[in-house]
Amino acid sequence: MTAPAERPTTRRRSHRRQRPSALARVLRVIVPAALILVWLTAAGIGGPYFGKVDEVSSNDQTAYLPESADATRVQEMLPEFTDSEAIPAIAVFVGDEELTSDQLDAIGDATAGLADLDAVTEDVSPAIPSEDGLAAQTFVPISSEADVGDAVADLTAELEADAPDGVTVYVTGPAGFTADLVAGFAGIDGLLLGVALLAVLIILIVVYRSLLLPIAVLATSLFALCAALLLIWWLAKWDVLLLSGQTQGILFILVIGAATDYSLLLVARFREELRATNDRSVAIMRALRGAFEPIVASGGTVIAGLLCLLLSDLKSNSTLGPVAAIGIVFAMLAALTLLPALLFAFGRAAFWPRRPKFEPDAVAAEPAIPAKGAWSRVAMMVRARPRTIWIATALLLAVGTLGVGQLQASGVPQSDLVLGESPARDGQAALGEHFPGGSGSPVDVVAPEGELQAAADVLLDSPGVDAVTVTVTDSPVGAPVTAEGVGSPIPGAPVPEPAVVDGSVLLQGTLVDAADSAAAEQTVRDLRSDYADAVPGALVGGVTATAVDTNDASIHDRTLIIPVVLVVIALILMVLLRSIVAPLLLLVTTVLSFGTALGVSALVFNHVFEFPGADPAVPLYGFVFLVALGVDYNIFLMTRVREESLEHGTRDAVLRGLVVTGGVITSAGLVLAATFAALGVIPILFLAQIAFIVAFGVLLDTFVVRSLLVPALVHDIGDRVWWPSKLSRRAR
Repeated sequence: MTAPAERPTTRRRSHRRQRPSALARVLRVIVPAALILVWLTAAGIGGPYFGKVDEVSSNDQTAYLPESADATRVQEMLPEFTDSEAIPAIAVFVGDEELTSDQLDAIGDATAGLADLDAVTEDVSPAIPSEDGLAAQTFVPISSEADVGDAVADLTAELEADAPDGVTVYVTGPAGFTADLVAGFAGIDGLLLGVALLAVLIILIVVYRSLLLPIAVLATSLFALCAALLLIWWLAKWDVLLLSGQTQGILFILVIGAATDYSLLLVARFREELRATNDRSVAIMRALRGAFEPIVASGGTVIAGLLCLLLSDLKSNSTLGPVAAIGIVFAMLAALTLLPALLFAFGRAAFWPRRPKFEPDAVAAEPAIPAKGAWSRVAMMVRARPRTIWIATALLLAVGTLGVGQLQASGVPQSDLVLGESPARDGQAALGEHFPGGSGSPVDVVAPEGELQAAADVLLDSPGVDAVTVTVTDSPVGAPVTAEGVGSPIPGAPVPEPAVVDGSVLLQGTLVDAADSAAAEQTVRDLRSDYADAVPGALVGGVTATAVDTNDASIHDRTLIIPVVLVVIALILMVLLRSIVAPLLLLVTTVLSFGTALGVSALVFNHVFEFPGADPAVPLYGFVFLVALGVDYNIFLMTRVREESLEHGTRDAVLRGLVVTGGVITSAGLVLAATFAALGVIPILFLAQIAFIVAFGVLLDTFVVRSLLVPALVHDIGDRVWWPSKLSRRAR
């Protein structure tokens, strides 16, 4: 997200200036110092909040569903039936061979001792042996107020210490999978930031061959992130925004990448101005004037694309929009205030040891298109064969889009969300070998009290449901329900009364298949269809239903938001370029680039990384980031081309713009790709896929679309690219 650096030769300046007054000289020092102090204060206050994000974030899927979703409504009612908001953990004990009575007694003693753990707030269920006699399971309620990751770790350690010889212990269920996610996101504050900043630092050192300047640019990015996080943390604290580990990771990367790119633009212009003037204050003001509009236009385009996510039904999408938009605002502010102040303070020393020389005569004598240099050779190639180049590159990109059909973006099981080691996934596999796959994560059905048996019959008739219970009063154990009616959870005891809340009862069905499997999801869909006919007022929720509703909402969002983003960005481009043809050209090329990135990514995911699939939101996120960011690079090229066209005509202007913007935009593309690639260090499937799609797509935009396809197309079309503005009708 950088803009073309204006050549000093495009402006005629007088080197004779009136000496500034004493007040002006004082202000030139005080204003930058005050700006640096303000940002230091904001960073000092916001920095400590990196370690406090988990206090205001949640990875509970139901917290991000639409309020109207069945799974959300059922989840809100569950505490009223059970008088508990505990998160269930399932402890699975697997013997090397059939469990003996002594081993079962020891397991019972071990589970009874769990009540002493602070995170366990209710009675632990007795150990239930499997039908094959090789395993046992128990349900452990974990307080929703506790740190789930620590609670599961303590629970596992306690059980492993007390388990009898020859028995392996696993902890799985909703609490186990939540603990795995928490562990996966644990590296965001340290590892992710460290890798991203190190990657940017290396690129900046290579580009500028300086030590001080990269530090100034990184300070700008980091201070912007600290200030943004401070505001976002309090908005989340006040329940204005929702935060998750996923949103947090994307925020960090987006702010670092955007702020660095904006900084690259300003630094490039400042360096050029230092060759034309010996006064650092004049140089920084001229650089600011040249960089202000492209930085604001760039940030505005990204913000507009992000805010389109507010149309999402899924709160994890709709809340990312304003969170990331706030980050972009602070990235722009830091690049336009803090960095200029730092550059003014350092002057030419910022570029040490390769300080730019004051050589106005040499600048004035430089040709617009140098005879030497990689970008000059590219420009000459475009001029020689524009039509061949754009047709060849377009066909190459079109071939890449053929892989889109292989993208399996219909959702993945919860057990596959974490890459690498997953204790909960191992526990789920062990559970499925000895118990019904859905044990511990039942399907929840809220039905009218008078329709209890009819609702139970639907569950009993489903081939995907193994057993049915109804929640009863004054008992942590549900009563079994059969075709003959409600039974007693304890043989010989009286039949208890079902718990009734607002005229409704809660039925739970144990799924035959694992709760996060495709078969279980199909069971939930079939149940909803059956209830629509048999018991119209029934609601189906639970872990599996939450996954179903999440996937359905994601697909709805993808279908709605992608066209809206295209329309919004097209309107912005038309206003900026005062043309219809050029914006449509830029959008088509960017969408083609996105399709290629998605197609290639699908092939890599399936045949190289062998991922189990992708979340439906992956294409949406990839589209929003790549289209908004990819269009920015083309914007910066085309705004420079339009400026040059006023004097030199479109065909010469596109060659000039390509040469002038080549180095800066390429550096920005490398920085942005590297920062998004850093998301891959977090072992979460969604982030790893976004990291690859965006990093690859940005490089594709930088080296193919912006360097070859767009320049060749514009050169071939000529002045008509500016239709319907007057620029398109000039005689040549």
